[in-house]
Amino acid sequence: QVQLVESGGGLVQVGGSLRLSCSISGGTRSKYTTGWFRQAPGKEREFVAGITMSDYIYYAESVKGRFTISRDMAKNTVYLQMDSLSPEDTAVYYCATASQIIHMAVATSYEAWGRGTQVTVSS
Repeated sequence: QVQLVESGGGLVQVGGSLRLSCSISGGTRSKYTTGWFRQAPGKEREFVAGITMSDYIYYAESVKGRFTISRDMAKNTVYLQMDSLSPEDTAVYYCATASQIIHMAVATSYEAWGRGTQVTVSS
């Protein structure tokens, strides 16, 4: 059973940066399609970025040019580098994996989820 642990969240000022990590363990595959989602209070969970098993990368329009997703195979970790943060980026960030993906931006496409890490951007 795949287990995911997010880390790297915290409090940052407007314009600052954070790097989130998603550590993946327990699965039978060497590589998974991995997505980052976020959920702000009172809002639906939304797709942020994803990387497929073939290393194709997708971003939500709201984060293009500011966020970068990457994978370190040796560490079984997927990262989300977040730059030029704004208060609108404040949310709990979750990573999720799937052994097969149809719609990257759809949360129900993913099979395993982490517990999330809080990102707060203060003005």
